[in-house]
Amino acid sequence: MQPLTIKYVFDFDNEPLSITLQLDPRKIELLGKPDGVIPSWARLSFHPCPNCPLDSRVHSYCPLTLHLVKIVPKFEPMLSHDYVKLRVITDRRTTCQQTTVQRAVSSLLGLISAASGCPRTAFFRPMARFHLPLADEAETIYRTTSMYMLAQYFLKQEGKEHDFSLRKLKDIYHQLQVVNAAMSARLRAASKTDSVVNALILLDLFAKAIPYAIEESLEEIRHLFTPFLG
Repeated sequence: MQPLTIKYVFDFDNEPLSITLQLDPRKIELLGKPDGVIPSWARLSFHPCPNCPLDSRVHSYCPLTLHLVKIVPKFEPMLSHDYVKLRVITDRRTTCQQTTVQRAVSSLLGLISAASGCPRTAFFRPMARFHLPLADEAETIYRTTSMYMLAQYFLKQEGKEHDFSLRKLKDIYHQLQVVNAAMSARLRAASKTDSVVNALILLDLFAKAIPYAIEESLEEIRHLFTPFLG
């Protein structure tokens, strides 16, 4: 099977910035490793996530950070509120939108995080496979809960313990918030401007929104299912 290719093109006034990601089509993990000298802020022991299950004696580097070391410097000249025309190109479609740098980078970070090989973000690989660039809060709530429910269906089919209460999904997002906080500390040490850090903060707002939406019984999107509810 051919790798899945997703290209992010940031069209600025001076010249475009193109970032191409390739994913293993089965594992939905990013292919390729950084070449050259790997910076110290990529080490697993540098601002480690308190909930990281990896052993630094076995894993020298944070898997998520390894996929950011070549990308973060590209956004050094840019500010969060700068505007950019973003194009996201796959073999199926091209998505175009004029947006802020922080929102565009946030979408890219979400994809990289899910497919990075980080154990805490691995649950989001199905969303990486069916990537929706620049998803808003309602879209994210719908996609995440739908993904989780489908996973529970597969667990039930295999006779395994399953959870239709969404309780474990809340736990997954609480763990993700811990990762985002530690990653923000890493990126502050790595970046001279705020564009990437603020992009991660924007991404973390979604991580905080999902548990709240579950607690509120997903009322924000409940009306969409009226035909099923009768």
